[in-house]
Amino acid sequence: MALNTTGIGQEELQSLVPHKGKMFLLSRITGYDIEAGTLQAEYDITENCIFYDPAIGGLPSWVSFEFMAQSISALSGLIGRSKGHKPRPGFILSVSNLVITQPVLQTGATVQIRVWEDYRTDMVFTFNCEVLLENKSAATVKLTVMEAADISHLKKTGEKTR
Repeated sequence: MALNTTGIGQEELQSLVPHKGKMFLLSRITGYDIEAGTLQAEYDITENCIFYDPAIGGLPSWVSFEFMAQSISALSGLIGRSKGHKPRPGFILSVSNLVITQPVLQTGATVQIRVWEDYRTDMVFTFNCEVLLENKSAATVKLTVMEAADISHLKKTGEKTR
């Protein structure tokens, strides 16, 4: 299947990702391929971002990690929707080969985020991820994530477990 380049704006995108309000860090999806497990997204950097740092005039580059994780979540939501179920929560199991080459993501810039599935077994997936700034790599990482069908048992508070 070819890359679907029909854009997905913020309103629809928010139904695919559990993050809300200022913690929602994707402006749009610019392309995806459910069968190939790939997604391209963008984020417009503004002073309204929860991670904005006026001392550096933008975002610290480690925020790229969150862009990549939310892009994986959006892809998972699209895949789930194609199968008729709601987006499932996910958990990051491991982070490897994190390389950050851009120290600051400047306000006014738009970063491009690319994620592509590398490996899958049951509910565990490995993704290669990249954030680009002005068509140059700003950060790359390999993330292993686990999708969960039900986390209701994790939401209980105040109870002792043994």
